Amino acid sequence: MDYETVLLEAEENMEKAIEFTVREFNSLHTGKASPGLVENLQVPVKSYGSSMHLREIAAITTPDARTVQVQPWDKTIVRDVEKAIQTANLGLNPTVNGTVIHIHIPELSRERRQELVRVAHTMAEEGRISVRHARRDAMEALKKLQKDGEISEDDLNRHEKVVQKDTDTYVEKIGEQLARKEAELTTL
Repeated sequence: MDYETVLLEAEENMEKAIEFTVREFNSLHTGKASPGLVENLQVPVKSYGSSMHLREIAAITTPDARTVQVQPWDKTIVRDVEKAIQTANLGLNPTVNGTVIHIHIPELSRERRQELVRVAHTMAEEGRISVRHARRDAMEALKKLQKDGEISEDDLNRHEKVVQKDTDTYVEKIGEQLARKEAELTTL
């Protein structure tokens, strides 16, 4: 492995940490309808013999600001989808209308909004930890390259600065996403 690969892998892992954190933020229910509330739900489908993400087996739309509409492509799994939404512990109660499932999003109380802000902060911290883990792995790999004589001490210092700069950038991006989500959660 050369230093370019180490730097590339570090950046890819940091990018993945941000993507994961944003997906986690999207799963937080803000009182507004969003496909992100349910698209990553695992649906155990008896007829398929496995679990699948809801987005893989249904069309998910938001016909208005307070409703998520789920329409499974296979009409025989409507009850499986309904049960998965009910048991997902999201505080959502789906209603079935033929082959379409409607999920009405209730208004959030002030206490629930504050609780969700705390959850978002925890998710952001987990994202920052993932970024720092990617930094640590990259630093260790660079030190090994230097120890093995593949890069000089000056190169090591230069590459460590690049990794630290990337780390700072990605931690800042997570902070920006958190601020955006916090504003969304606290806006009535």
